[in-house]
Amino acid sequence: MNNSKSTNFVRIKNIFESISNEYDFMNDLMTLRNHSKWKKEIAEIAIASSPKRILDIATGTGDIAINLSKINGSKIEGVDISDNMLKVARKKIKELKINNINFKTCEAENLVFEDNHFDIISIGYGVRNFSNLEKGLNESYRVLKKDGKLIILETSVPENPIIKFLYTLITRVYIPIIAFIFSGKTKAYLYLLDSTDKFPPKNKFVEILYKTGFEKIETRKKLYGASTIYIASK
Repeated sequence: MNNSKSTNFVRIKNIFESISNEYDFMNDLMTLRNHSKWKKEIAEIAIASSPKRILDIATGTGDIAINLSKINGSKIEGVDISDNMLKVARKKIKELKINNINFKTCEAENLVFEDNHFDIISIGYGVRNFSNLEKGLNESYRVLKKDGKLIILETSVPENPIIKFLYTLITRVYIPIIAFIFSGKTKAYLYLLDSTDKFPPKNKFVEILYKTGFEKIETRKKLYGASTIYIASK
């Protein structure tokens, strides 16, 4: 990891360490609670493959992993760079008495799993914060079994000009205000919003997935394009 990437990694890690306690609450406010519905959809997509081994990258506070744990016979590995986020996730599964999820600290760009290991890999709102996007996707491809599926939920900028204008108002006015009121960490949330703007647009990201080696890529637009679900096969 070179110095610039190392600095970016530390910055992202520190941001998520600092917002772990209010992260779920802020997600509810920022997505009008839609994020929970979209995370459940990831599990609905995954269940069609009857997966046994599942990896949830950038698991955060564990919502997607918890939804995936309801798939019969499944074993979920949830990884994240933030120890504080994982503390919240572990508390959740303890309270819910879930025993088929294992959480560990791990970078998306350096996964500690063997090749061709997982039936499903999910990534919710984490791809745009990879310190190296292509390396992270290559690692996902490496540990995914042949015919396995990668399911990504990520923020995106709406393409429709009117919707895009409203989206800009929400992200540049509404979210900074609620971030200040409810967390006092406006800079952290502004950084996360900036990462959305810098992330490749939907068509470009699909090209990157194809370049990585993924096939049969499907996209599902959410909230008029403010988020997108990507489904790709190895």
